[in-house]
Amino acid sequence: MTNLTILKQKENPLFNRREVEVNLESNVPPKINEAEEVLSKKFSVNSDSVKVKKIAGKFGSTNFVITANVYPSKEDKEKIERKSKKEKGGEK
Repeated sequence: MTNLTILKQKENPLFNRREVEVNLESNVPPKINEAEEVLSKKFSVNSDSVKVKKIAGKFGSTNFVITANVYPSKEDKEKIERKSKKEKGGEK
């Protein structure tokens, strides 16, 4: 994880979140938890309050575009974001 550049940033007061799109330069594609950690440091929030929506990169490129929602707290995130099966713990 070398260089992070903010491409878009929008405040959404209705959902009490910041919607961001950033460009990350890295030799390997970042995992979701690594992307959450990088964004939490950049926006000075806890990593539990960041929801990564998408990580996009082109084959052979070292640039990855990360789309995410940044909430002020974990509780705000849990009120709005839906949990995937993986996040729920694989319930059937």
